[in-house]
Amino acid sequence: MKLRGFNIIFFLLALSSVAYAQSRTSGKASPKPDSTAVPQGISKDQDLKELTITEKATDFGFSRLRGVENMGIYEGKKSEVITPDQLVANLSTNNARQIYSRVAGLNIWENDGSGLQLSIGGRGLDPNRTSNFNVRQNGHDISADALGYPESYYTPPIEAVGRIQIVRGAASLQYGTQFGGLINFVMRKPVENKKLEITARQSIGSFGFYNAFTSASGTVGKLSYYTFFQYKKADGWRANSHLDSKTAYADIDYKVSDRTSIGIDVTHMDYLSKQPGGLSDAMFVQDPRQTNRERNWFQVGWNMLALHFDQKISATSDFNLRVFGLAAHRYSLGFRPNRVATIDDNSERDLIKGKFTNWGAEARYLKRYVTAKKLSVLLLGGRYYHGFNHSLQGVGSTGKNADFNFVEPERFITYDYRFPNRNVSLFAENIFYLTDRLSVTPGIRFEYIKTTADGFYGSISRDLAGNIINITRTDEYRKNGRKFVLAGVGVSYKPHSNVEIYGNISQNYRSITFSDMRIANPSSVIDPNLKDEKGYSIDLGFRSHQTAFFNYDVSLFYLNYNNRIGEVQFYDESNRVLRLRSNVGQAVIMGVESYAEADFFKLASPEEKHWSAVLFGNIALIKSEYRKSEIPGVQGNEVEFVPKFNLKTGLRVGYKKLKGSFQLTHLTDQFSEATNAIDGGVSSVVGLIPAYKIMDLSFSYEWKRLKAEASINNLANQMYFTRRATGYPGPGILPSDGRGYYLTLQVKI
Repeated sequence: MKLRGFNIIFFLLALSSVAYAQSRTSGKASPKPDSTAVPQGISKDQDLKELTITEKATDFGFSRLRGVENMGIYEGKKSEVITPDQLVANLSTNNARQIYSRVAGLNIWENDGSGLQLSIGGRGLDPNRTSNFNVRQNGHDISADALGYPESYYTPPIEAVGRIQIVRGAASLQYGTQFGGLINFVMRKPVENKKLEITARQSIGSFGFYNAFTSASGTVGKLSYYTFFQYKKADGWRANSHLDSKTAYADIDYKVSDRTSIGIDVTHMDYLSKQPGGLSDAMFVQDPRQTNRERNWFQVGWNMLALHFDQKISATSDFNLRVFGLAAHRYSLGFRPNRVATIDDNSERDLIKGKFTNWGAEARYLKRYVTAKKLSVLLLGGRYYHGFNHSLQGVGSTGKNADFNFVEPERFITYDYRFPNRNVSLFAENIFYLTDRLSVTPGIRFEYIKTTADGFYGSISRDLAGNIINITRTDEYRKNGRKFVLAGVGVSYKPHSNVEIYGNISQNYRSITFSDMRIANPSSVIDPNLKDEKGYSIDLGFRSHQTAFFNYDVSLFYLNYNNRIGEVQFYDESNRVLRLRSNVGQAVIMGVESYAEADFFKLASPEEKHWSAVLFGNIALIKSEYRKSEIPGVQGNEVEFVPKFNLKTGLRVGYKKLKGSFQLTHLTDQFSEATNAIDGGVSSVVGLIPAYKIMDLSFSYEWKRLKAEASINNLANQMYFTRRATGYPGPGILPSDGRGYYLTLQVKI
């Protein structure tokens, strides 16, 4: 493999020897007139020496978490922080390719041009609705069910997000059992110096795109608030792709005293989208914009409530309690035969309805203390989670509209399950600062998980004329309780004030989901003997530390994935190509993740205030292999969703308030299942995902209270796809959008 892309990284890393600039604030401090406590040797009327306070300021839009931050410990862990306000990107469409461009190694599914759902993976993890990450908003869960169904149908509008925090595999000790780690959307905080500030954004774009976003924020005495409403609609790049979305949010905080605060977050989101269906390989080559489905619909409703209590017990002790709940649903309706080229015969549609009613509580206690004259930091926490989910599948109407009602439910519901889940967790981490430069952070987590499936599954047999011959139902009750302990340790060493060497190893665990247990899909078969996934992850790297005008992070990683749940292609008795979802085997994924960026104008001239030129490079080189497998034809194969070469690079140039950015994204070929099938067959749910290169161009300009943003997505109008869907919104190939133009106007008053 050619490694010319590393030239960018090596060149930027060489800049670490350059002294970074510091912004300075100076002034004279003198004791208060009525001060009686005066240090010995200083008279009351004597001015103190000039005090200079230095800080590192950067507008990269990308940084990392401090060792201790917001009731969490991140010392020795690989972490990233994205600040959307500092990005020059298409925020109105939640364009993940641009927003997460600095995060090394991410694999992003791009079949939703309007940004309703986020689908990202990394290190060989399935990107489907970000289900291999622990996804949170302001520290609480937002997925359908953190254990039984960890898919995120709700994604916060990036226009309302203050920071996006990402912690890789070692996050399992603090945040739960996911191999991907943590993604936490920290919403914007209330404005402190105004009673009312209103921000209004209006966006228009190609393919009928329209987005209206309005927020209000302020502080009145001890009460502060931030709220927004977003309305979004689009017709889509392909026909039969219309969507209509509404999102509302309110955060109200009350400062009881200097040490105590309470607050409430309320979130509502609902959308209805028409699904154009998937394509076969031949159909994609012929015309990627074509669609032969006009009766497929998808509806989501998401309601979340979170309460928080923060108490500063003393100067060295803090306590936080979060109580959160979710009431949500997702409905999918459509004609979806295994052969995706089949013309819709206007027969009954398949209808799946899922309802989620979950709640939980998580408490954290953070203590700073001294041992052997060295500072230590202890984090203790506990979590209780109660999930109750109801899933149904059966016959829907023959119409074309979004009718989410079953036809004769007493006869034609062929799948009806209730999934009560319970989870109790206890965790502890402690930073031991052995020297001023070296720290060790061990951690441990206890988990008790109980999952239950109670219901029935069945089938409807028809003759060649479509008449019903027989209806069968089979009752089923499955219960699975388990207890286990996860452990890990992180190390951080700072040989220089601007350089940190870090490493960590952590055990990981992922419970089988209830969709793994039982779901009817015309193109797949579920192994009834599925087992939970277990393994561990290792990171070792070096990165810049507190630098203002350059930033880098280069690391090696190793992920051992036992009992990996995946899909393999096989032929049934009718010679149809189907997928078996099972424990494929032991997967090993390893590689290099590197990221670097620098502002060349400010490096050359630290006093430069008007011009900036930021060049960034983000490269991941990954090798993957199934080391062991009992399934024929899998051992020795590459792991699915792992492009060997993943590059995102670009340039941002600015003059005063005018900024422009160019970005190139390139991923090599990747497989979609464990047998490494190339040909997608008639269903096209398996097969190769070909390499692609995408270019994006964005601009922004600020003038007083006004701001204008413009973007051209997919500048070269590349025809490509990133996903082969196994069910909704497919099945089949889901093409990504072609070239699109977008414009946003913002006013802040």
